[in-house]
Amino acid sequence: MSDEPSNTVAHADRTGTPEKAPGAGGLRASDRDRDQVLVRLHSAFAEGRLTEPELDERIERALAARTMAELSALSADLPDPGTAHAAPVGTSGKSGFGGRFQLAYKSGIRRGGRWRLPERHTTVVYKGTALVDLRNAELESAETTLRVVAYKSNATIIVPPGVRVDAGGLGVSTELHTDPTPDAPLIRLKGLAYKGAIDITDQHREPEPRRLPTFNRHGYRGHP
Repeated sequence: MSDEPSNTVAHADRTGTPEKAPGAGGLRASDRDRDQVLVRLHSAFAEGRLTEPELDERIERALAARTMAELSALSADLPDPGTAHAAPVGTSGKSGFGGRFQLAYKSGIRRGGRWRLPERHTTVVYKGTALVDLRNAELESAETTLRVVAYKSNATIIVPPGVRVDAGGLGVSTELHTDPTPDAPLIRLKGLAYKGAIDITDQHREPEPRRLPTFNRHGYRGHP
């Protein structure tokens, strides 16, 4: 009987733990892989599939994950991203500008003008910006629930003057200048801003365009 060690015996690392042959789950995770999982987790929270403590825990684990297996475990109990955001059967498509979900991934989104706002609407912003203007929106219900998640992002929600607003969550600020009437529509906002901000206002001013200094042959002339 040979004293040679079998080739199938795993080698031990410095801690004495046997090393396993790298498989698909043992592949190292990239920053892009972590970003995709973080977006999926925030979307699940916005859809009501995860509680806030669950989201916080999974974010920490996602940021610390080193392998694809560790990342996959964080979303194993969530629906496939290809079907999670599909509009429910029976959703009205009037005017073609409705929708219950919008996502900005390292980009910006802007929703304004005339559009149909469903009874429940979700906005998720990941390292980007969002402006949701409800002043000319057609409300489907007398009570509307907005879920807004801003991860390292800023989101601004502009409500019509005179509506009732019930806002709560983390990183949510309100600036309302008109008193609502008792029978005014109610907008409930549930927000979560992680290293970001969610602002609700009934007055919004567009930032003034930056004016460049002018010069002539004699030198600087200042702003026009």
